[in-house]
Amino acid sequence: MKLLRILGYSFASLVVIAIICTGIALWTYRDIPAEQLEAQYANRASRFINIDGTRIHYRDEGTGPAVLLLHANFSNLIGWDPWVDALQDSYRVVRMDFTSHGLTGPDPTGNYSQQRTLELTEKFIDAMNLGKFSIAGTSMGGTMAIHFANKYPQRIDNLILLSPGSLEGKEQTEGGRGQMPDAAYLLKYIMPRALPKFMLESGFGDQEKLTDELIDRWYDMWMREGQREAQLDRLKQYKAGDIEAIIRALKPRTLLLWGEANTRADFEQAGQFQALLQNVESLKFISYPGVGHMAVQEAGEETGRDVRIFLDQGRQAAQPASSPPLQERL
Repeated sequence: MKLLRILGYSFASLVVIAIICTGIALWTYRDIPAEQLEAQYANRASRFINIDGTRIHYRDEGTGPAVLLLHANFSNLIGWDPWVDALQDSYRVVRMDFTSHGLTGPDPTGNYSQQRTLELTEKFIDAMNLGKFSIAGTSMGGTMAIHFANKYPQRIDNLILLSPGSLEGKEQTEGGRGQMPDAAYLLKYIMPRALPKFMLESGFGDQEKLTDELIDRWYDMWMREGQREAQLDRLKQYKAGDIEAIIRALKPRTLLLWGEANTRADFEQAGQFQALLQNVESLKFISYPGVGHMAVQEAGEETGRDVRIFLDQGRQAAQPASSPPLQERL
C-alpha cells in the first residue's frame, strides 16, 4: 500500500509538472495580436483592402508603368524592399501579402488552394487598376505569376521569374512530400524561433548575410494570431497541377533569375525552365554565383539592378522612334 501511495504521488507530481510545462510553452509561444504586428511592421505606404472577404495588406509606391511583385511561401511583402528601392523612381511598384502571410493573415474561408490564391490575386489586380503591367514573382509568387501571365497574356508587358520553384512543387506533390502530416499541427502551439532561422539559413548561399532582423520578422509574422494553422492548411492543400504545359504556353518578354547556390529550387531547374520557356517573345537569363533561394534578401542590390535594366530596355524598345530632323526629311 505504501508503494502504491508513493507511485500515486509520483504520478500526480509528473502530471502537475507536465501541466506547468505545457502552460509555460503555451504562454511562451502564444499568438501575437494582429494589431500589435501592424503597429510594428506597417508603414505609411501600407494599405488594407477587402478582397472577397479577406483583408489584404499591400503597398503601392512610385509612379510610371506598373510592376506587381508576388512574394515566396513563408515570406511577406517587406522582403521586396530592395527591388522597390531600385524601381520606384520610374515605376509604380505594387506588392501584396498573400493570405496566411505577413499582415494579411488567415483567409476566413479556410481555403488556401492554388485556385483560391490565384482568384484573390486576380481580384486584387482588378481592384488596383494596373492596366497592362509587368508581373514578378519568386518561389510560390513565381507560380502565381506564371498562372496569371498564361491566363491573361494580353495584360502582361513583362514576366520576371526569380527561382520560381514551380517544378519543385510539382515534384513534391507527385512524390507525396506535399502532404502535411497531422503531427505538424503541433506548431500551432509550439513554434520555436529556430524553425524560421533554419529555413532562412537553408535559403542563403552565404549564411553570414542572414540578419537577426530578418529572422525576427519572419518569426513575428508566423506568430500572428491564426497564421500558423493557416500556413499549415496551405501546405496541406497545395497541388501544383500540370505546370510544365502552362510554362510552355507563356508568351510575354521574360526575365529568368536564379541563384546558383539554390538548394530549395535546385539550380538545375533553371535549365529546365529555359527549355520550357520556348514560346516567349524573348528570354533573358541571369544567374548569381553563391546566391541561394532567398535571392532578394541575399543579393537585393544586384537582382534589383538587373530587373531595372530589363524593364528599362523593354520600355525603350516599346517607344516609337522619334521623327528625323527636318533637314533629313527634306
